[in-house]
This record gives sequence, C-alpha cells and structure tokens, in this order.
Amino acid sequence: MKLAFSTLGVPGMPVPDVARLAAGAGYHGIELRAHPEEPVHPGIGADERARVAAEFRDAGVEILTVAGYVRAAQTGPDEPVLTGLGELLELAHDLGARNVRVFPGGGEQSPEEADATAARRLAAAAPRAADLGVRLLLETHDSHRTGADAARVLGLVGHGSVGAIWDVMHTWLGGEDPATSYPALFAHLGYVQVKDIASAEDTTPLPLGEGVLPLTECVELLSREGWDGWLCWEYEKRWYPQARAFPELLAPGREHLLRLLADAA
Repeated sequence: MKLAFSTLGVPGMPVPDVARLAAGAGYHGIELRAHPEEPVHPGIGADERARVAAEFRDAGVEILTVAGYVRAAQTGPDEPVLTGLGELLELAHDLGARNVRVFPGGGEQSPEEADATAARRLAAAAPRAADLGVRLLLETHDSHRTGADAARVLGLVGHGSVGAIWDVMHTWLGGEDPATSYPALFAHLGYVQVKDIASAEDTTPLPLGEGVLPLTECVELLSREGWDGWLCWEYEKRWYPQARAFPELLAPGREHLLRLLADAA
C-alpha cells in the first residue's frame, strides 16, 4: 500500500512547502484540499496549475486527490452541483491528480431521496470524468456515513469512474465495523482515509495509534483481502486548531502505518 496525507493538516501551507514536507517524511502522495482559502482551488489559472503540478512532480510526490466540497445529494437544482463537479474534474486533470473527492451532503432528506439525487448527479458527471481520466470518489461522510450508505448510491450510478473513499472515522461513528464496511465498498474503493480520535464525543485529531479507531483491524483486513491501494492520513487541524502541529507527527505516523502493514503481512 502507498501512503499519503491530506493538506487539511497543514492549512494554508504553500505548495512548495507541502511538496518538501511530503517527500521529506517519506509519503508517496498528497490529498490537496481544494478550497478558496488554500493555495489550490478551481479558481487558479492554467499557469498556476502547471506550477503546482511541477512542484509535486519534481519532489516525486503524487497528487492523489483534489478534495473538493461539492455535495452530491444537497437539495436544490442540479446545475450548480454539476458545474462544481466539472470544475473540480478539470482542476484534477490539469494537476495530474487521479481523483476528485465529493461529499454526500444529503441533509434532512429521506435516504431514498438523497440516494437518487446523488446518483443522478454523479452519473451525469461520470462520462466527463472518464474522458479526463479522473475518478469521482464519494466519501463516507455526513448523510452517508457508512459503507452501506455510500454503496447504495454507487450501485445506482454503476459507472467505473465513480467510486468511494472509505473514511474509517465516519464508518466507525456510524456503528459499522471494518468487516462490514469493506465488503460494502470493495467494488468501488478508491482509497482509505485513516485518522485517530479519543472518542465518539471528542473527535479532536490524535497521532495515529493513540486513539480508539480500529486502524489495526482495517489494515489487517485490507492486507488479508489483497488490497494494495492508498492509505491517506486525514488530520483535521483546520477544524481543531488546538490539535498538535501536524508536520511533527508525519514521520511517526508513517512508521506506525508501516508497522501495521508489516504485522499484517
């Protein structure tokens, strides 16, 4: 498996610094948070996109994902959502990223309504994703927290350019254990987001291995099943400024994941 981390852990950090940090800490890839408060977002132009791609390429670090904030199941008309998806897909293509992260965001709708809305929009965007060589990945999050929730939508879409991100915190908070999440998601799985927290009531990010999330079980399961994709550490420093500084945790976090992988081999 390859290792990546999300720039949610280093909010606002300039791209050259992120590239050096990732390479120096031994990570293979980066999940780039695509938001206007960050250096990389859909509003940057062609020249800046080329510079960003070159920075990571020269550092030997892959841009795994453009992590957008489009909510596929949100209420309202389809057009703004489809426009947002299109902009993220173009950005990912220009950066050489293989994926775009999408949230469900179904709100208070019934599950059936939210499923249908998300599936309709993702299916509409899928042909463009395929043309660009980019995959849309629905994260287990908010209204679709579990693997079973995300799988309902992806089953309706039925397109290879639309898949899932397994966020191990959200499936756990949704009451789903890894042995249930993986079978629900494996046919659609883009990659796995790892993290750690103190409890369901206190989701302040912790160094990997210091919390309650079933990381050992997840890695053992993925190894046993022969899955050889990406593990991406999402450390939510942006939402928890009191959390420890992320750069100092990267090398120990990598060592922890490597130990889990070695033990599972």
